[in-house]
Amino acid sequence: MALFGNGAARRVLWSRAHAGRRCLQTAQAQAQAQALALAEGIRRGDRACLARGITLVESTRADHRRQARELVTLCMQVERPRALRIGLTGTPGVGKSTFIEALGMQLVGRGHRVAVLAVDPSSARSGGSILGDKTRMQELSCSPSAFVRPSPSRGTLGGVAQSTLDSIVLAEAGGYDVCLVETVGVGQSETMVAGMVDMFVLLVQPASGDELQGVKRGIMELADLLVVTKADALQLPAKLTRSELASSLRLLLPRRSFWSPKCIRASAVTKFNLDRVWSTILFYFEKLQESGEWDAMRAGQRQKWMWQQVSHLLLERLRCHQETQSFAQSLEQSVLSGSLPSGVAAEQIVDRFLLDN
Repeated sequence: MALFGNGAARRVLWSRAHAGRRCLQTAQAQAQAQALALAEGIRRGDRACLARGITLVESTRADHRRQARELVTLCMQVERPRALRIGLTGTPGVGKSTFIEALGMQLVGRGHRVAVLAVDPSSARSGGSILGDKTRMQELSCSPSAFVRPSPSRGTLGGVAQSTLDSIVLAEAGGYDVCLVETVGVGQSETMVAGMVDMFVLLVQPASGDELQGVKRGIMELADLLVVTKADALQLPAKLTRSELASSLRLLLPRRSFWSPKCIRASAVTKFNLDRVWSTILFYFEKLQESGEWDAMRAGQRQKWMWQQVSHLLLERLRCHQETQSFAQSLEQSVLSGSLPSGVAAEQIVDRFLLDN
C-alpha cells in the first residue's frame, strides 16, 4: 500500500507539473498572439494600439515584460523609411512644450507624421508624475497626424525613461517619420537622450545665464543645434545670447566630423525663424546621410542602450534577491555606525549576489 501510495503521489505530482507546463505554454502563446495583434495595429497606424504598446513597454510586470519584448521585436521587423530622431532639452521655463507644439504643427502641415515622446519628472518622494505635456500641446495632440505621449522618468537619470528607446521603435513602426523626444529638462545632466537620437537640440532662454556657462563640458558639447527661444518678447537679450553662445561654441570640439553646431534665434509664439530651424535640421540630416555614419550611429545607440538595460536589470534583480537583501541588511548597521566603508559594503553585496547566482 505504501508503494502504491508513493506511486499515486508521484503520478499526482507529475500530472500537476504537466498541467503547469501546459498553462505556461498557453500563457506564452496568448502573449505572443496579443503582441502580434498589437504590432499589426501599430503597423496600420492605429494610435490606440500604439498607446497600449507604449504602456506595455513601460510596465514593470514580468508577464508584461515578456509580451513587450515580443512586441518590440515584431515592430523592429516592420519595414519603414528611416525616421528622424530628434532630442530636445532645456532648463525649466525655456518653453520646450510650446516650441515642440509650434514645430510639430508646422511639420504636420507639411505632410509629416510626428510622434512626441515627452518624459516628465517623477517625484522623489511619492514617485508620481504630473504628465502635463499633452495638456500643454492641445493643438498638436488633436491632430490626426501626430501622437503625443508623456511618460514618467521614474527616477532614471539623464532626462529620459528606461523605455524611451523602445517607445521610439514602436512609434517608427506606426509610420511616424519624425520622432521628437522631450527630456525632463532639469539642467546639465540631460545627456542620455543624446545616445538614442540622431540629432540633439538644446533650447536656451535669453538672458538666463546659460550663455556664460557655454564653455562647460557636458550638455553643451553634445548639442548639434542651439535655439534661443522667446526671441519675439526678448529681442535684444536673444540677440546677445545667440552671439555669446556662438562664441562659446567655437571653443568646443564638434562631436560630428561632418557638422559644426549652429545657433539660431526663434519664437514659438510668432513662428519667427521656425522655418529656418527646420531647414537647418534637414541640412544636418543631409550631411549625416552623405557622411555614411548614420548606420554606425544607430548601431552604437543600440549597443549603448543594451548595456544600460543590463545595468538596470542587474540592479533590479539584486534588489529582489532575498538572500542578498538579507546579507545587505546585516551590513547596514556597520555602514550606519561608520565601522564599514560604503564602498567595501557595496563590493561585498555584489560579490554575494554573484556567488549565489
